[in-house]
Amino acid sequence: MSPVHFDEMAGRGSGCRDAYQIFKHWLKTAPQALLEGRREEAELLFRKVGITFAVYGDEEGEEKIIPFDIVPRILTGREWGSLSRGLEQRVRALNLFLKDIYGAREILKAGVVPQDLVFQNPYYRPQMNNVVPPGGVYVQVAGIDVVRTDEDEFYVLEDNLRTPSGVSYMLEGREIMMRLFPDLVAQQRILPIDNYVNELLNTLKSMAPEGAPQDPVVALLTPGQLNSAYYEHSFLADRLGIYLVEGRDLFVRDDMVYMRTTQGPQRVHVIYSRIDDDFLDPLAFRPDSILGAPGLISAYRAGNVTICNSPGTGVADDKAIYSYVPDIVRFYLGEEAILKNVPTFRCRDEEGLNYTLAHLDELVVKEVHGSGGYGMLVGPHATKEAREDFRHRILANPANYIAQPTLSLSTCPVLANGGLEPRHVDLRPFVLNGRDGVRIVPGGLTRVALKAGSLVVNSSQGGGTKDTWVLSE
Repeated sequence: MSPVHFDEMAGRGSGCRDAYQIFKHWLKTAPQALLEGRREEAELLFRKVGITFAVYGDEEGEEKIIPFDIVPRILTGREWGSLSRGLEQRVRALNLFLKDIYGAREILKAGVVPQDLVFQNPYYRPQMNNVVPPGGVYVQVAGIDVVRTDEDEFYVLEDNLRTPSGVSYMLEGREIMMRLFPDLVAQQRILPIDNYVNELLNTLKSMAPEGAPQDPVVALLTPGQLNSAYYEHSFLADRLGIYLVEGRDLFVRDDMVYMRTTQGPQRVHVIYSRIDDDFLDPLAFRPDSILGAPGLISAYRAGNVTICNSPGTGVADDKAIYSYVPDIVRFYLGEEAILKNVPTFRCRDEEGLNYTLAHLDELVVKEVHGSGGYGMLVGPHATKEAREDFRHRILANPANYIAQPTLSLSTCPVLANGGLEPRHVDLRPFVLNGRDGVRIVPGGLTRVALKAGSLVVNSSQGGGTKDTWVLSE
């Protein structure tokens, strides 16, 4: 009988898939003590470098070291080729969707996407209507969460188009693997990811407004040190060689954005924003925000500064909109989606609601605007009481929920309890989209559910990460 879950290393049997042949041979010669020692070294390196994250709502409020597993996830060049084509297609279509709903709204007029899902969406920003960023690019950095169920079966689980995080873990994880296992890395034909920093910088600079100098000034806007992803903000600013600023460091004059420096005001042309839209500008959004800069949206609308990603992109990574992405791809590109969606039941629809309520013990139920693994029910693993609690929540506000079948997610070996054990994984590739086209570094951040049997990979829910190797053909 075939295993219930497809294993990235063993496939459906007890053998070894081609991508892992070299690793398996190396593993046979590696003493257990070596592996355990390298795992401890990896944790020490993460602590030394300061690779941390914070969990909102944690009573201790302390930053934590993200768990890192030293067993790599390995993909073949063929697998990656298909994935990358699907990722590029998806991001292109979602970008066209954003350009349309803030412009002509042809997809809404055609009835492909219900109007209320856009206009009543909390991430829809009417301030962005008829505002077209340079090159018509709204999404410069996307993190697309992908899961695998079989040899050639990949599904998109979620589109992250606002402030996708995790790329620092991807880059640091690769550096640590090269440092700890140089002999193993040398035996493999692993495609590099260290060019991501240059690709990101080129993407950001390509988005400079008309009239900007050839070398535009780029700044990363962070909410500050208390933000859960602050480590990544400072890491990226340092690697990119750009300014790390908070809202108080910026001011707007004559619809132009300036940064306060010791040498006086410095014009800023591109802002890589890691702040939620609501807090960008108290004059445009939340008046109580102290994280952004007054007048920032006015400067953006005037075309004097580019904000990456564009305000209002969140409407396209909503979980209800997600269910329409295959239709969005078809509408704008005239193509079928290369990467499949997970089948999704919309509780806003009577048929979807009835099915969900009748199959709560089989489905994963998610809040339409939820994230980070919060606000969801994993039916097969939930108690009867938890399912009943969710039933009442759904009935109170059906439009706030979608439901999906519990896919048989692939597993990947992790070093645990003195040996290798399977754990469920997903993959977040990072897609860069600038005026000069789409760039995707080979691989991405593999997130792993370190608890046996768990399907939740988020670091805030006890998940960890591992390096992702894409082999050249």
